[in-house]
Amino acid sequence: MKRITLSADADLIKKACQVAKSEHTTLNAAFRQWPYARRNGDVGAHRSFIERLKHIDAGGPYTRDEMNER
Repeated sequence: MKRITLSADADLIKKACQVAKSEHTTLNAAFRQWPYARRNGDVGAHRSFIERLKHIDAGGPYTRDEMNER
């Protein structure tokens, strides 16, 4: 297996280690399961996902003010 080095703030690393420990895993194992690490740039899957959502209609277009209403 190839080794890499990542840089992060010490507090972030500490928190990540705590989360991994609470999930009974390691940071290395968590990284291997991270979707970003497994992504292969599958444009077809993205297009298929968007196609499945075509039935959704938000009723737009909306003005900037309408989109920022709370």
